Amino acid sequence: MEEKTAAVTMRNITKRFGPVLANDKVWLDIYRGEILALLGENGSGKTTLMNMLSGIYFPDEGDISIDGRPVVIRSPKDAFDLGIGMIHQHFKLVDVLTAAENIVLGLEGKLDLKSAARRIREICDAYGFEVDPNQKIYNMSVSQKQTVEIVKVLYRGADILILDEPTAVLTPQETDKLFTVLRNMRNDGKAIVIITHKMHEVEALSDRVAILRHGQFVGDMLTKNTNAQEMTNMMVGHAVTLNIDRPEPVDPKPRIEVEGLTVRSIDGILKLDDVSFTANSGEILGIAGISGCGQKELLEAIAGLQPVEKGSISYVNDDGTKEELIGKDPLAIAGLGVSLSFVPEDRLGMGLVANMDLADNMMLRSFRRGRSVFTDRRSPYRLAENVVRDLEVVTPGVSTPVRRLSGGNVQKVLVGREIASAPTVLLTAYAVRGLDINSSYTIYDLINQQKASGVAVIYVGEDLDVLLELADRILVLCGGKVSGIVPGRGASKREVGLMMTKLGGKANG
Repeated sequence: MEEKTAAVTMRNITKRFGPVLANDKVWLDIYRGEILALLGENGSGKTTLMNMLSGIYFPDEGDISIDGRPVVIRSPKDAFDLGIGMIHQHFKLVDVLTAAENIVLGLEGKLDLKSAARRIREICDAYGFEVDPNQKIYNMSVSQKQTVEIVKVLYRGADILILDEPTAVLTPQETDKLFTVLRNMRNDGKAIVIITHKMHEVEALSDRVAILRHGQFVGDMLTKNTNAQEMTNMMVGHAVTLNIDRPEPVDPKPRIEVEGLTVRSIDGILKLDDVSFTANSGEILGIAGISGCGQKELLEAIAGLQPVEKGSISYVNDDGTKEELIGKDPLAIAGLGVSLSFVPEDRLGMGLVANMDLADNMMLRSFRRGRSVFTDRRSPYRLAENVVRDLEVVTPGVSTPVRRLSGGNVQKVLVGREIASAPTVLLTAYAVRGLDINSSYTIYDLINQQKASGVAVIYVGEDLDVLLELADRILVLCGGKVSGIVPGRGASKREVGLMMTKLGGKANG
């Protein structure tokens, strides 16, 4: 059998950022007609490696060849000229422009939107995309925006595509459509690399997996010859248990009661419409919904960070008496003895101060408990050390500014700080977004520990497989309305996915 020539050959690729060795003599082959899953823990060097292939970084050492020909890639333009395109997790689109305008933006030559629209439709027909070239980006769903990003690189001639966490904010139905398109592209001879932490997607989509650990290449194999457990063990370097425990709630009692909650954004857009539910102590209430369906506003309203147009949010004390939270600021809520811990979507924008070190960021949670004008620095320092140890945060020390940590390690610091504050209600939004599988399971265990200690956990997640395993009940939001509340045990992924996109689901609690 004749050996295939790799579309991309990377040899001895090394990249340093100061004292940090991000990639260490990495060897990697990427073939046409194949979907390669690139796996590794946070900080293992996956995105750095692909950023060198797409021209964002330049390797300190090593060689890259395309179809057996040595090349030098110094910019994204060089990468595009070689047929390489990367679709990043955070889209790079101009909201006020149409799909077609975004796709041709920056290209040289005469601008002809009619012929561009014709070419866009040809690409869509060839692979199964659904894009209206004339639709404005601000009118698109997340999956439509992602489609525009993919079509944009195909329009520019890319036949080697890199997708970073492509399903992070997609519903199961949107993920299925994306997978169909990616398989069509593979069958047309494209070389496709996906970076993902979702093992079930790796098993369902990829033909081969390549694994990095601590910046080094540790092996690759055909997906059909391995499984999630073996891949995870290779990523981490030791055996990892991939089971999310879900003990039955013990003596659950109402802790947060929400009635008829209606919230508008600052520009008057209705974000929550007559939302009602109860969150119980010793229980995990999962919140499912397409990104932007009101999850953020719901948590912020409970935490006293979001103005409410109408409705009621009550905190239920152990003796059954209720405290109305609407109208009180976050400090007043805390003064009632209500400890609401909020892990926001924007880690550095809302949760942590980038230029402050780990210990000082811990102090932000507790400094108001100080007895004098002199702040107690020892307790936050010890807390920072505990979080670094327990969550395996990769950092030179607790005096390191948070901005120097990788995104996954920033997330660990934020989640660790919130859980360490001993809440009675834990509000968590996307607590494992961007975390590798080992770190994610550590967070799941911590959340289950909170549940076991009687905390009412409200968990907003984007991975339905995890929600179905972790949550006792799942509240589904669609367009700011509650389309149903289903039990975590027994509900199907398809059922919840349909409820996320269509009103009229069932509600049973």
